[in-house]
Amino acid sequence: MESGEDRSEIVELRGHVLDSGLLTQVLDEIMERGADYELSRFDVGKRKEDTSYVAIRVETGEASELTALVERLQSYGANPATDEDATLRPVEAAGVFPDGFYSTTNLPTRIRVAGRWIDVDHPEMDCGIAYDQQTGRARTIPMDDVCVGMQLVCGVGGVKVLPRQRPRSASGDSGFEFMSSVISSEKPQALLVERVAEGMRECKAAGRKVLWVAGPALVHTGSVQPTCALIRAGYMDILFAGNALATHDIEGNLFGTSLGVSLSHGIPTEHGHEHHVRAINRIRGSGSIEAAVADGTLTGGIMWHVVKHGVDYVLAGSVRDDGPLPGVIRDVIAAQGEMRRRIPEVGFALMVATLLHSIATGNMLPAHVPLVTVDINPASVTKLVDRGSVQSIGIVTDVGLFLKELAARLAPDELDKVGPEPVEEIARRARAR
Repeated sequence: MESGEDRSEIVELRGHVLDSGLLTQVLDEIMERGADYELSRFDVGKRKEDTSYVAIRVETGEASELTALVERLQSYGANPATDEDATLRPVEAAGVFPDGFYSTTNLPTRIRVAGRWIDVDHPEMDCGIAYDQQTGRARTIPMDDVCVGMQLVCGVGGVKVLPRQRPRSASGDSGFEFMSSVISSEKPQALLVERVAEGMRECKAAGRKVLWVAGPALVHTGSVQPTCALIRAGYMDILFAGNALATHDIEGNLFGTSLGVSLSHGIPTEHGHEHHVRAINRIRGSGSIEAAVADGTLTGGIMWHVVKHGVDYVLAGSVRDDGPLPGVIRDVIAAQGEMRRRIPEVGFALMVATLLHSIATGNMLPAHVPLVTVDINPASVTKLVDRGSVQSIGIVTDVGLFLKELAARLAPDELDKVGPEPVEEIARRARAR
């Protein structure tokens, strides 16, 4: 093959490439990288349900640039128009991918082995693809889990990524398609909340689980009551959080404060800065959060509801943790593994006011799982899309107001209930101590 031929490649796009804006994204990517392109074939679907086909010949100045470009285009679902098997190379050192390994997206992916296309199990971004010759199956695998002798896919040949599809609907729009435009604080908030409520209802009706990824702002913003109402109504099945959410929630139940600030009056309390450490100590004295619920140390709040209503939770530690609480997984790779183990059950993800935890979870979620991020900071809700979670939808609003509106739609009867103990009673009890 001549060097000039080495610098060109034909990639294909199939599906609803116009309605989804995929063609525009692919062409923008090509031009931003300074490559030339030619539409060598373009078959446009004539009816709403029809798919389209586009063949694009791309050319770069260097072969290495072409390889990098094709890898990037695959993240959009534009695949090389070649019929070849995937290149498999053995792992030679534990925890180390072979040179030239294929880095995955969270889109549905297939690899070709011995002329047969195989679906890759558990799509997840920033992983490798391991092929098991005995079972004939392929799966994504994180770097830390690879062992010597495993067969890993290398290069882009023999790999197909399926783009996200967005056919035109008869009504002109569906719930989440309305939300998937540019993130803005100026969208009608009531309609956005209703779309989220619809998504959570559909998830439960399909027998899937609702995942929450939450930060301590749930406590700071006065969102404990609506969050607990949603737990009682069955709209939280799995919770991913850190030491901070659980600690500040428990502090609120034991002392009526969050970071020493009174939840009922909004002002700092005397010696309030000690409350979160004293709260951790109380739970450690009981032995666990579950034990603190059982022995009456903990009588309300988010974690009390999580235990009482059987919510599956993973608390991941960090270097900035005080204590931490018993049950917090201090090994972050082990915590990542526990989170990853629960991902296949998830049918809807709600990420509330926690940037790094949201990015970590977004990296694990396949693209077909609806993912909604809520934060007052626009930069926080855009980072998930920037990091590759293409299905992420961002809502820029106050977390407390959002959760109250969501609970009003999904759990109106539960929202009227104060819970085991009102904040004023907790504060009175704390003063008595």
